[in-house]
Amino acid sequence: MRTGPFHVALQTALTARGPALHRVRHRLAQRGINVGVTSLSYWQRGIRRPDRPASLRAVTALEELLELPEHALTRLLGPRAAADQPTARTLRTLAGPDSAPERLLTELDVPRDGGLHTVLHHERVEIDGHRRLAVRESQHVVRAHRDGVDRYVAIHCGEADADTERVRVVGLENCRVGRVRRAQEAAVVVAELLFDARLTAGATAVLRYRFEDGTGEPSREYFRGFTHGGGSYVLQVAFDRAALPVRCRRFGRPSLQAPREFVADLTLNAYGTVHVLEPETRPGHVGVMWDWD
Repeated sequence: MRTGPFHVALQTALTARGPALHRVRHRLAQRGINVGVTSLSYWQRGIRRPDRPASLRAVTALEELLELPEHALTRLLGPRAAADQPTARTLRTLAGPDSAPERLLTELDVPRDGGLHTVLHHERVEIDGHRRLAVRESQHVVRAHRDGVDRYVAIHCGEADADTERVRVVGLENCRVGRVRRAQEAAVVVAELLFDARLTAGATAVLRYRFEDGTGEPSREYFRGFTHGGGSYVLQVAFDRAALPVRCRRFGRPSLQAPREFVADLTLNAYGTVHVLEPETRPGHVGVMWDWD
């Protein structure tokens, strides 16, 4: 995988991950990328090399589908191919330049590649009777794509005027809280969640953790940003029965600076909750917005 050539690296990745070529073609098509099984077969056998823009986009998507590091395949096609790929979002793109999350991650000396990919993430956000973001709890399944990973770093973004000193981080299952950094001016808390052992490449971990807040102004939306795609994500927003919104909508956007793209209206169920499901996330934001009046 480090030295190539490209077709050997692709064949190795396909063999290690196990999907049949027709399944790979189907998953690419779900992302709007149409590549035939014959082309995929030619690429892994070295008969042809992907060189057109559409083919290069497919190679970038293959890196995510096969859970490879960014540019693992495209760099083997040469510097021009790797440079031309607008693939994963950086945290700077998602949160804005010189953002508080980026600054706090730098303080913790967190590498750009944390060594983990999300397999499945179920997040439950609770809005209390005062319309505030009270709790967000995550059940998170991650897979290491390199040896030695021993922690996951979680980011909590509260509402305006939130008191970050009162925000509590709790490791509920299979993790314990390590270092915590807070940015009061931006209502951001970043916390290390430590595993009990270092993961080897390909190993998975299941962790459950929670941020307890309830200190900010009334909340009107919740969203999560993804720097990489590929995992499944469920967002459930639960409202106090004494304070139900009049309308809920699902939205997405590529970055914080981009306008929201509303996807669908959501209907509150009898328990006062709505949810969205992303079977396979893409880089960008996924969220829910609601109106109180």
